[in-house]
Amino acid sequence: MGVAGCGKTSVGEALARALGWGFIEGDAHHAPASLAKMRAGQALDDADRWGWLDRLGEMLAAQAPVVLSCSALKAAYRERLRAASPGLRFVFLAIDKPLALARVAARAERHFFSASLVDSQFATLEPPIGEPGVLTVPAALALDEQVAQARAWLCLDDKETDA
Repeated sequence: MGVAGCGKTSVGEALARALGWGFIEGDAHHAPASLAKMRAGQALDDADRWGWLDRLGEMLAAQAPVVLSCSALKAAYRERLRAASPGLRFVFLAIDKPLALARVAARAERHFFSASLVDSQFATLEPPIGEPGVLTVPAALALDEQVAQARAWLCLDDKETDA
């Protein structure tokens, strides 16, 4: 979880592969109206996100074990997902605004999310500091190090995964 550009998809896909779990790309499940808003440079509000979070929660409950990439910017969003999937844990990919802006700008031609929305992501973000079941990983680390930290934190034996 984290703001745009922190690496949710890259880390999530790599972690899912390492664990032998399924992967859900949260952005693929936004409502068409929400995607249109973001393409137009308009930030989503809570009303735009509730149905999306409910869809993701249903998918988490149905597909466990699974890795989900999801911004989950507010504590209330994370609580909604936890309610759908008790025991859910979050890897918070912490990133500073300049790096997030650079990453989002670099992918502009292949992603719907506009760099103009990065400020709104940081304004909405309620860092999960002190919340149970959260690991903070610096987004600037190499991908393999991020995955290694997340996997070690999950405390899984190799026999519990296909890796």
